[in-house]
Amino acid sequence: MTKVASIQLWLSEETKEERLIRAEKLIDQNSDADLILLPEMWTIGWRSFDRYEKEAETLEGETVSRMAEKAKKINAYIHAGSIVEKRDNGLYNTAVLLSPEGEVIAAYRKLHLVTRKGSEEIAYLKPGKEVVAVDTEFGKVGFGICYDLRFPELYRQMAVNHGVEVFLHVAAWPLVRVENWIELSHARANENLAYFISCNCAGFDHGVQYLGHSSIVDQNGVSTASTGLFEDVVRGTIDIKELRKFREQTPHLKSRVLSV
Repeated sequence: MTKVASIQLWLSEETKEERLIRAEKLIDQNSDADLILLPEMWTIGWRSFDRYEKEAETLEGETVSRMAEKAKKINAYIHAGSIVEKRDNGLYNTAVLLSPEGEVIAAYRKLHLVTRKGSEEIAYLKPGKEVVAVDTEFGKVGFGICYDLRFPELYRQMAVNHGVEVFLHVAAWPLVRVENWIELSHARANENLAYFISCNCAGFDHGVQYLGHSSIVDQNGVSTASTGLFEDVVRGTIDIKELRKFREQTPHLKSRVLSV
């Protein structure tokens, strides 16, 4: 059994340093977990487009480095949420998974950038180009960020072509679309016979409220642990042996007629 802690941070009026310190304290409070998650763009807020260029970081920058130190200290995997990553050819919304040794073992650059009027993420960032999957002690892991959730072919490719068993999905999803978030989270898990572990922001960002509702969804599409609108830590367990047994006994993926 793998212990999971999804840290649903409340975004409020505070500096980046204050938020980093608060996240570090919450990690310490959940140091018995084997896997800890943080949300999308939690250090500056996803809607802070005016801060993207100035506060972009590399994978060797402050946010990832500090989370790597925590991973080593508590001997756990830490999904550091996502950052605005600065690369030679532009900026990316990049999710990072750290090993218990504090090493970057996966960096996923968001494939689907938001184009909705008023939230034109694509005007500031470049989209990633690769599906990312990595082996861990708790199973084969794949990644999604926020808007990716609306594109089932990404998760199907991860499950079928890459053998992913656990989806780690971080987000800054708004309250106005709460039903979409819950229903799609359950669907992505159930249709792919996989765990879906999410970590969403809570609080307010440029006048928009985030919905929270982070959860651990099992292969049946059922939330085994979840929370509501406010800052909270979703704690639960996943059992990769049971998931593999379930996949052997359940024919859904083998019964597919159309390929990805």
